[in-house]
Amino acid sequence: MHCLAFKKYGKVKLINNNKKSSLTGLFCGGSAFLIWGFVPLYYKTLSHVPAHEVIIHRIVWSLLFLMPIVFFQGQWRAFKDVFRSFEQLKWLLCTALLVASNWFMFIWAIDHDMVIQASLGYYINPLISVLLGMLFLQERLRKLQAVAVFIAAAGVFYLTYNYGSFPVISFLLAITFGLYGLMRKKLAINSAVGLAVETFVLMIPGIAYLFYLEKTGAAAFCHVNRGTDLLLIGTALVTAIPLLLFNIGVGRLKLATIGFLQYLGPSLMFLLAVFVFKEPLSIHQLISFIFIWTALAIYALDSIRH
Repeated sequence: MHCLAFKKYGKVKLINNNKKSSLTGLFCGGSAFLIWGFVPLYYKTLSHVPAHEVIIHRIVWSLLFLMPIVFFQGQWRAFKDVFRSFEQLKWLLCTALLVASNWFMFIWAIDHDMVIQASLGYYINPLISVLLGMLFLQERLRKLQAVAVFIAAAGVFYLTYNYGSFPVISFLLAITFGLYGLMRKKLAINSAVGLAVETFVLMIPGIAYLFYLEKTGAAAFCHVNRGTDLLLIGTALVTAIPLLLFNIGVGRLKLATIGFLQYLGPSLMFLLAVFVFKEPLSIHQLISFIFIWTALAIYALDSIRH
């Protein structure tokens, strides 16, 4: 009798712990995507600073923010070991260039009132990831996944044909982030360590460029106002905090749940672009988005089923 009671109690305790873990994961994962969705508001306040200078500050201050995290997580040895492995360092240099390119294009798009194109890129990204998995990881497309990719491609082709230009920014954002995810998946390295190494290898040329800007009188940091300086330093927080929250969420939630949460970001970007930044939304853009949303709904349905 006592043994049975203990088993029942233990089972209830386990269920409660799983519930708490899932709620924590939902809060952290949702918070990460909410931050990413609202981040255009942050970078709009830095529109008076050239995108390339914002990126360099984002790299430098992110490293200074990440290094204590790596140390207190007990990952300092793993960080040093990366520099002893030419293979890991080589691939992390590639991922560093990819993520820096993605950051630059994202901030450039915000500066040039192209948040709609940016949101389209992050809508396309999961579908690009499916194709990359098929091409490089021998993953097979299920029937509904293939249908989703076809519909999304049709939406992009429709926009290209009727809008008169290919959504270059959207595709570059989707492809650079998709390739970044693919390479990081194959590396299987701690996220904080990986990002710290990426920012470290980018920081060296970055600091040299900041000195060049200072010497030529083109630097914004310490030359505009204190608010601008604090905002440039704060790019570390809007870079690292959502990434760390995301990784907590991934460890506690099913991938299907993460898949749903992923669309919070571009959805908020789209709403900000239309209702806050007042970017023009043509009928052709809207129809293209309907194609993409339909594809994502099919993709999400397939994820739930499997």
